[in-house]
Amino acid sequence: MSAIIASANGESADESRSATPRGRNALLTVILLGHFMAILDVAIVNVALPSIRANLHSSGAGLQLSVSGYTIAYAALIVTGARLGDLRGHARLYRAGLVVFTLASLACGLAPNTGTLIAFRLVQGMGAALMVPQVLSLIQRVFKGHSRFRAMSLYTAVLSGGAVAGQVLGGLLVSTDLLGAGWRLCFLVNVPIGVGALIAGLWVLPKDRGEPGRGLDPLGVAVLTPTLLALVVPLVLGHDEHWPLWGRLLLGLGVLGLVLFVLVERRVGRRGGTPVIPGRVLRHPGFAVGVGTVFLSMALMIGLMFSITLHMQGALHFTPLDSGLSFVPYALAVFVTAMTWRRVPQRWFVTEAMAGFLLAAVSLLGLAAVLHGGGTGGVARWILMALLGTGLGLGFSPVMGLTLARVPLRDAADAGGVIATLTQVGQVTGVATVGTLFLDLDSGTAGSSAHAITVVCVVTAALALLGALATLGIPRLGARG
Repeated sequence: MSAIIASANGESADESRSATPRGRNALLTVILLGHFMAILDVAIVNVALPSIRANLHSSGAGLQLSVSGYTIAYAALIVTGARLGDLRGHARLYRAGLVVFTLASLACGLAPNTGTLIAFRLVQGMGAALMVPQVLSLIQRVFKGHSRFRAMSLYTAVLSGGAVAGQVLGGLLVSTDLLGAGWRLCFLVNVPIGVGALIAGLWVLPKDRGEPGRGLDPLGVAVLTPTLLALVVPLVLGHDEHWPLWGRLLLGLGVLGLVLFVLVERRVGRRGGTPVIPGRVLRHPGFAVGVGTVFLSMALMIGLMFSITLHMQGALHFTPLDSGLSFVPYALAVFVTAMTWRRVPQRWFVTEAMAGFLLAAVSLLGLAAVLHGGGTGGVARWILMALLGTGLGLGFSPVMGLTLARVPLRDAADAGGVIATLTQVGQVTGVATVGTLFLDLDSGTAGSSAHAITVVCVVTAALALLGALATLGIPRLGARG
């Protein structure tokens, strides 16, 4: 396998070749820790919303923006963050993003009012947009062969488990109310972790200085950033605002912006520039299908998690902590599967991914059956959640590894930026579509909530089947490694 990947990447020498396995593992720990915090902060604030409302006397719109401001800034700037990593050095941009994220977390935790909280949530999102795309770029550069697939497995485990951990940790921190800090702990917990990761990073991250011959493509950035904002803002705010005309108009402008972006990037490429997303990245074997499957997987996972959480805390009267803990079997199964899927021969990776999505579909239909009557589902729900985690872990992890396996090193940052963007937009889309479906069907009674979650499980089962079909478009790695 290492020969296949090295050949595909065109690598002859790299600073990571002389690194010890212990050094590579330390580097992976540091960069995944920052990524984990960024994923965690998407979910952790949801649990704290009632406490924030009571303490800061926030309006509904203020609460909404305190959650969505982070997501909007994160999604809109992440591709630009990837290119800046190419220009200034991936390790340097990771550290810069980590500093911004950590300081913004401290400011959020000390915020005296809702306006301040929203402002620093935006800054937090900017820090995440600088930090997160460097993670995949560093993995591509530092790890080779089987070790790269192992690193990608840990990456997908963090990606899949971060949202679950956010709900559990958020519920725990709010419930304990340590030193009377309440919801503020959900932000302040990032500070010691961020400082520790920053100090460790000074030793383990490479001293890179960027790549010669790379440009920022200001015209591409000028088109892409407002385009992503036009797509993300209505998806984030649309349901609570009852899908106003301005939201529909923004979505339309976002689609037109994507068309304009493609035209601009082609023009930049023809003139010898460096487009934000070079067309060759999307033409790498299996990349377009792979990132589409990643997008679908994230929409499925986050939309389902959002809906089940609402059902449990609403109709089933679970506490925030109890609803978070109910996802533990799922999270453990994802982690175990993510760390073991590589044990089959590499020629079976695509088949393994297809089987994983099929298992997820069956598990979701099982959840629909046990939750249909309005009960908790008992032990069956725990078993089905574990099977769902196993299925999504088997489906998602190989797809992530295979999607990047044939991407040359020169395109690592751009490919990482595309994946990170679609991962984030996939989460937003999942809440905006699957979550909205649940909210539209739930009228507030136990019976309507049970019906709503049943429909959501059936719909997400169909999405899992679509994911299984999509794997047919991903080329298999050769039988010889």
